[in-house]
Formats: sequence, C-alpha cells, structure tokens
Amino acid sequence: MAQPPPDVEGDDCLPEYHHLFCPDLLQDKVAFITGGGSGIGFRIAEIFMRHGCHTVIVGRSLQKVTTAAKKLVAATGKRCLPLSMDVRVPPEVMTAVDQALQEFGKINILINCAAGNFLCPASALSFNAFKTVVDIDTIGTFNVSSVLYKKFFRDHGGVVVNITATLSMRGQVLQLHAGAAKAAVDAMTRHLAVEWGPQNIRVNSLAPGAISGTEGLRRLRGSNASSKLKHFSNPIPRLGTKTEIAHSVLYLASPLASYVSGIVLVVDGGSWMTFPNGIKQLLEFESFSAKL
Repeated sequence: MAQPPPDVEGDDCLPEYHHLFCPDLLQDKVAFITGGGSGIGFRIAEIFMRHGCHTVIVGRSLQKVTTAAKKLVAATGKRCLPLSMDVRVPPEVMTAVDQALQEFGKINILINCAAGNFLCPASALSFNAFKTVVDIDTIGTFNVSSVLYKKFFRDHGGVVVNITATLSMRGQVLQLHAGAAKAAVDAMTRHLAVEWGPQNIRVNSLAPGAISGTEGLRRLRGSNASSKLKHFSNPIPRLGTKTEIAHSVLYLASPLASYVSGIVLVVDGGSWMTFPNGIKQLLEFESFSAKL
C-alpha cells in the first residue's frame, strides 16, 4: 500500500516537499481560497503555490490570514494576498473579489473551503445553529461563486472546487445541519456544472473524510481523538492527511481534469461505507461547540 505524503499537524508549511505532479502545473494561475488561513484550506494554498500558482486566501480574521500568507510566501516564493471577508455577507465578498482582481488582474480558480460544524443530535439543534451552518456552508458557497462568476468567470472561464463532505450519503447521526448544508452544495455543484459549462467553467465537489491536523478533528473532545478514530473499521486503516486532500483538489483544479465537471470526488479511504453510525459509539467524541 502506498504511503501517504508527509504532512504536519499544525497550520505550518511542509518542511520539505517532493512533487508528484509537474511543478509548473498551475504556473501563473491565481486561486481564490475561502477558509485559506488554516487547516485544509491552508494546505491547498501551499500545494497550489508549490505548483506555480498565486493565491488569495480569505477568512474572517485578517490577522489569521495575514500570518498564514507570510508562511506561504516564505515557503514557496509565490505571491499570496490575505483578505478579510465573511462569505455570508455579499458586499464583503464583492469587495474582496475586486481587491483580488486589482492585485492580480485575474482569478482562474475558486476553492470554496469555508465551513462551520460541530456534533449535535437533531433534537437538540437550535434554529440558529442550523441556520448558521447553512449560511456559511451553502449560502456562502453560492455568494462567492456568484460574485466571481459575474466579475470574471462569465467572460474568461474558470474552475470551481467546493469542499463538501460524505455526511449525507447515508444519513450520519449528529450531523443533520452539516449534512444538509453540504448536500445542498453538492446539488449546487451539479446545477452550476450544467449551466456554466458552456462558458468554459468546470465545477466539482471534493468530499474529505476524517483528516488529521484539522480543526474538525481537534474539536472532538479529548487529546486521543485521533487514536480512537484509528480503531474504527476503515478500508484504508488510517486517517487522511491535509496534503492528500490538497493533491486531490490540485487534480480537479488543473488541466489534468479538463473534462471532469459535476462530480463529487470522495477522498476518505472508503470510510463513508464503514464508519460507525450509532449514537452510543459516537457520543464519546462529543465535540466542542463551534464558534458560529
């Protein structure tokens, strides 16, 4: 079995990197990455930049994305523009996209990675908690995609990759809010792929599984959450890495996937088919409340 590529737990760049793809795969492209200041979004930005891409990383905390941008530039030598933006607020999205276009003159790739989540039984889920997750995950994805379409993609083409989840594939307990929100994004992916395809715009989803070194995993209460998860029956018996997710996103965003549109690429080691779905088994992973 192939070994996973090296990764680091925190929001830091890889100490060394060996290219599996051509180093200039995204040469001089520009990617706009929501949630790019940490976790999977941060690693996507790094891997893109290591393949010749410039990036715009956006998040609600300007300090957080500014710190991330400095790390990314130092490690890769490519340009990275940090911007503060809330995906739920269309005027902020418009301003950020305008700033990115002013800085780079183009945006070739959109990665919708901003998300909110926590574990909660449906019976205990508040109206506001459900609405907030949908606002960030679903409406936020629409807001950014729509603005970029109108401001650049409609006339120049582009690529959209939506980071979603496998939660809705079988009805996961404790995840009604996130499963519903991500299922809506996957539907959006298919609709936009059909409507925007004639304008040379590809739209795909990527659904990660349990990924080490991410906020989602850290929110599982207890320092040994990762080791507990490893004991669950998974066809590939380990957690995934942020680098593995980034490589899969790189494929979808690159010319390698030039005839791929409207799909949901599941990258979870097969765990959506075997991960336990009983409340008694999962309650030991009671999560911290999300900051929504």
